[in-house]
Amino acid sequence: MRQAAGAEVAGAGAGVRSTTGGNGRNGRAAYDLPAVLDIAVTAFNDYGYDATSMGLLAERLGTSKSAVYYHVSGKEDLLRLALERALGALEGILSLPGATDGPAEDRLRFVLRGAVQVLVDDLPYVTLLLRLRGNTEIERSALERRRAFDHAVSRLVDQARDEGSLRTDVDSGTITRLLFGMINSIVEWYKPGGTLTPGRLADDVISVAFDGLHRPIA
Repeated sequence: MRQAAGAEVAGAGAGVRSTTGGNGRNGRAAYDLPAVLDIAVTAFNDYGYDATSMGLLAERLGTSKSAVYYHVSGKEDLLRLALERALGALEGILSLPGATDGPAEDRLRFVLRGAVQVLVDDLPYVTLLLRLRGNTEIERSALERRRAFDHAVSRLVDQARDEGSLRTDVDSGTITRLLFGMINSIVEWYKPGGTLTPGRLADDVISVAFDGLHRPIA
């Protein structure tokens, strides 16, 4: 009998294993759903979602396909759960007090800082989101949610411009694309665990976005 694949996405990334479990392979590691999801996301990023089969996932897990099917009905479930983890974290930023209260520029800074933090915390999951091609209904729905998030940021840019805190000679849509172009590029080069901490990375992004590269005038 397969477990329900829904709220179990919470905590994915813990990579917990037990020595017995639903795959019926006593004496060998039985992967739980978070661990299966982590490995699936890595495979999707390495090979592309379309080219990743359940057989490949089972091979990476060192188990049988039936053991994978114990957790999910197919790779579509895994994609849905992975994208929900990335999108849910991004969308959650918009409902936090820092994104809803205060001057628009402060709220914009808060949302951008939060986006950097989500990217760092869930790097493989956000990488998967950013590489979607829209070939399936799940992917198209995720892309629509991502566009809605971008539009929310564009509205913050417009509000900050209206309040007089941002320049008005650059199109707000262009500003939003450039901001997220800078943030999204982090997935291509950032290495967790290095000397560049997530907090410093967020500080640097905000500084470049709002203050540019000119040295501050004393």
